[in-house]
Amino acid sequence: DLAVGAAGGGSQAWSRQDELLNTLTVGAPPDILNRNGQSWGVSAFSPWGLKRHGFHAFIEMLRANLAHAGGIRIDHVMGLKRLWVIPQGGDQRDGAYLHYPQDDLLRLLALESWRHKALILGEDLGTVPEGFREELAERGILGMRVLLFEQDRQGRFHPPPHWPDNALATSATHDLPTLDGWWQGRDIDWRERLQIADTQATEEARETRGRERRALREALAADGGPEADEVLDSAAMIDACVGFLGHTPAPLVLLPLEDALGLEEQANLPGTVDSHPNWRRRYPGDSATLLDGGDAARRLRILADARGKAE
Repeated sequence: DLAVGAAGGGSQAWSRQDELLNTLTVGAPPDILNRNGQSWGVSAFSPWGLKRHGFHAFIEMLRANLAHAGGIRIDHVMGLKRLWVIPQGGDQRDGAYLHYPQDDLLRLLALESWRHKALILGEDLGTVPEGFREELAERGILGMRVLLFEQDRQGRFHPPPHWPDNALATSATHDLPTLDGWWQGRDIDWRERLQIADTQATEEARETRGRERRALREALAADGGPEADEVLDSAAMIDACVGFLGHTPAPLVLLPLEDALGLEEQANLPGTVDSHPNWRRRYPGDSATLLDGGDAARRLRILADARGKAE
C-alpha cells in the first residue's frame, strides 16, 4: 500500500527535504461523507522539488514498495494530478488544490510497473477530477469500485454486468462502514454521536439509508439472491453481496476481512483522531485461524463459486 504522504518529521521528510512540502499537510475538501473536509496530518511531495531533482524521491519510493510485491495500491491516486493542501495549523476547509506533473508521474509509474512486472491499483474514490479515471485506464492502472457507491442517479444499484472491467470491485474500504455496519446504520450513529453531522443531516442520512437498503435488496434479488420481500438479516445480506461482487467483470475482487468475518465496526472513521478507536480494534481471533470460522469460510466459497461463473 503506497501512502498518500509521510509524516513531516519522519525519515523521508528529513532525508528528502528539498522534495517535500514540510509546511503543508494533505487532506480533502468538504464532501458528502465529510462536510468539514479532512486533514490527514502528512506532508506531500513538492512538484517543483521533484522536477529539480529528477523525481528521485518518487522513483525511490516506487522501487522500495515494488521490491517485494506483485503490485501496489496507491492511496488517493488523484494525488498524481492534484492534492488538497492545508497550511500547518490551518482549517481543512481553507486548503487549496496544488497541481502535480501528472504526465511525468504516470510515465514513471508505468516504467517501474513494467520493470518490476507489477500490477498498479489506484484508489480513485472521493472527489475525482473529470476525465481522470479515463486517464488511469489508458495507462492500465486499475481503479476501485465500491458496492455501496455503485448507484445510478435514481438510486438503483448497478447490476454486475454493468460494472467496469478496468477496476477492482470491493464491498468497502478501511474508511467506510462494513456491510453489517452500513446495513444497521452504525456509521450514521457514530457521526451523530461525535457531532460530525448535525440533526438535520443525520435525519436525512437515515432516510437515504432506508431507500438504499431497499434498492440493494432489489439488486441482490435480481442477481439471484433472496427475494426483496424476504426477511433479510445481516449475515444473509453479506453472503448475497459477496456473490454479487463475484459476478461482476472486475479483474480483481477484494473482500475485506471485516466483511468476511461479518464485523459491525469499521477500521477507521475519517475526520477523527482520538474520538473514534481508529486502527485499534482487534480482530476476533488468532490470525492463523481467523478465516477458518463458518461465516468467513462460507463467504470465501461463495466468492470462489461466483468468480468461476463470472469467468
